[in-house]
Amino acid sequence: MKLLEARFVTSAPDARAIPADGIPHVALVGRSNVGKSTLINALARAALARTSAAAGKTRLANLYRLTIEGGPGGPGRWSLYLADLPGYGYARGGDESVAELARIAASYFEDVGGASRPLSADDKAPHRIAGVLQLVDARHPGLDADIAAAHWLQSTGVEWWLVATKVDKLSRTERAKNLKELEQKLGMAALPISARGGEGLDDLWRLIANLSRQR
Repeated sequence: MKLLEARFVTSAPDARAIPADGIPHVALVGRSNVGKSTLINALARAALARTSAAAGKTRLANLYRLTIEGGPGGPGRWSLYLADLPGYGYARGGDESVAELARIAASYFEDVGGASRPLSADDKAPHRIAGVLQLVDARHPGLDADIAAAHWLQSTGVEWWLVATKVDKLSRTERAKNLKELEQKLGMAALPISARGGEGLDDLWRLIANLSRQR
């Protein structure tokens, strides 16, 4: 599998601003400062997404288009969007900002007609969600915000996977303990990732390819 191109496309405040080109989306959701932007840059092998030590920086649904040659699913060129959604659990600006970020994220999963229902592969919608990656900080397993987000994702009906970031910051014993706790509390084994060190990125790329090319 060879990455041919990676570029930022747009910051979409709602579903109407998302390109209606039929290219599948893999959405990244997670608590603020969990490392979504860092992971996108690692996958793209370029500094596409702005990163910050301050939480609450992503205020829109930021879309990045990647074009790949080959990989799982056979030869051929294919594309996908990585959609970086606003982080939950924190927002600078108080309760109004929290509500606004929640609205932006929820709008991404809804039809542009305004109906409060999740998109499916059969909907006549501007974008197709191939899957969702919920990023959780491996150092803090089972936080209330992560559990609540997991329950909400289950209600959308989209294919959903758990990714544990920052595993390089844990000892081997801590990692095993925290990954086990994550699986117990969120009901799914997490894929361990270190965006800065590169651990798990090949496995994550295979997952993304399978999600994007399965239909």
